[in-house]
Amino acid sequence: MKVDRLVSIIMTLLDKERMGAQELADMFEVSPRTIYRDIEAINMAGIPIRSISGVGGGFEIMPEYKLDKRVFSTADLSAILMGLSSLANVVRGDELVNAFEKVKSFIPAEKAKDIEIRTNQICIDLSPWTGNRTIQPYLKIIKTALQDHKLLYFEYTAHHGNKTVRTVEPYQLVLKGSHWYFQGYCYIRNDYRLFRLSRMSELQMKQETFIPRDFQKPILDFEEIAETMQTDIKIRIHKSVLDRVLEYCTYDRFISDDGEYSIVNFPFIENDYHYGILLSFGDQCECLEPLHIRAEITRKIQNMDAIYNNEKLDVK
Repeated sequence: MKVDRLVSIIMTLLDKERMGAQELADMFEVSPRTIYRDIEAINMAGIPIRSISGVGGGFEIMPEYKLDKRVFSTADLSAILMGLSSLANVVRGDELVNAFEKVKSFIPAEKAKDIEIRTNQICIDLSPWTGNRTIQPYLKIIKTALQDHKLLYFEYTAHHGNKTVRTVEPYQLVLKGSHWYFQGYCYIRNDYRLFRLSRMSELQMKQETFIPRDFQKPILDFEEIAETMQTDIKIRIHKSVLDRVLEYCTYDRFISDDGEYSIVNFPFIENDYHYGILLSFGDQCECLEPLHIRAEITRKIQNMDAIYNNEKLDVK
């Protein structure tokens, strides 16, 4: 039983007043049976939630009950405030401001200073140092389209620069790594697709609405798939790029070589993205083996050299 889910159910019922078991189950991605157990646990904690049967029924906190602010510990409130403040860095909106102020209203005066100190001990800022300035306005448009079930229309640049015009039903915003995506049903592909916001342009929200279909969640964990595609290559790097190489593998893959250099068993997939990673290390990285990957890197470097020397290119 997750404490954060119990807290979220309480906050949701305070905001929505009444919700059905299936609706809560869908929201928190659990079974209705789990929701019933959660409601029982909340009741045992001293917060009276009653069940209303029939059409329009569901669970609600008894109207005459005044929520005791002491139900949240200092750690609970600090965690909630940290989560809201980190989200506010990337998704701006009145609802987050209101939620932040609502949570702060639960803080007893004698705990305010302690909670402020705890909240400020961890700063989670998901906004980029620099980058595409269209991301924030696009997030706002997509959020509105999600809430109002409005179609989105935009140009999309896929791999190798292929550009298409898409009309999409939006279903979910996704922050994966340092990039924003949204999952939607594409009318061109007649299927669900995950779109990266930085590859979108000319985004418009249409006036047309759509009837939501059964939502298909995107696959966000490719670790098992990647492991079947990955192979280890041996590279020699200078210490000046060691910190960057550590973003892609752990330090137990490093063997010291002459102090200034390290030999690294580097996880690699033979595609343009991973070749680009190696090339981004510049002359501070050398691929030692296997020989065919070393040869491909050599070919790419020669093509780059030809661009700057106005020679005929090998565009293979």
